[in-house]
Amino acid sequence: MSGSVSYHAGLAAEEIVARHYEGESYRIRARRWRGQGGEIDVIATRDGETVFVEVKASKTHGLAAWRVSPRQVRRLFDAAAEYMGSLPDGQDSAVRFDVALVDGTGRVEVVENALCA
Repeated sequence: MSGSVSYHAGLAAEEIVARHYEGESYRIRARRWRGQGGEIDVIATRDGETVFVEVKASKTHGLAAWRVSPRQVRRLFDAAAEYMGSLPDGQDSAVRFDVALVDGTGRVEVVENALCA
């Protein structure tokens, strides 16, 4: 995939995932939030919990899951720690890290608490 096609496919996957969370009564706080440590694809909240979502898209959910690298996870944690500094309870905030997998048909599979800090 070319850079432009990958970029737009990523945007489309993030849009699908944001709609999925909204359909589950989450409020989307940010998309493609960028901090010094890295980028968070989607940040959502519900019932006082902040959810940091890494979005991965591929032909199948399994292939998408294989695309989550240890380096990306470290950067996600670094960016999340920075974002948490803006929350009322700071580093003591209720948070979780999900991975949202989008297959070639646009079907979403969310793995809650997929990543542990």
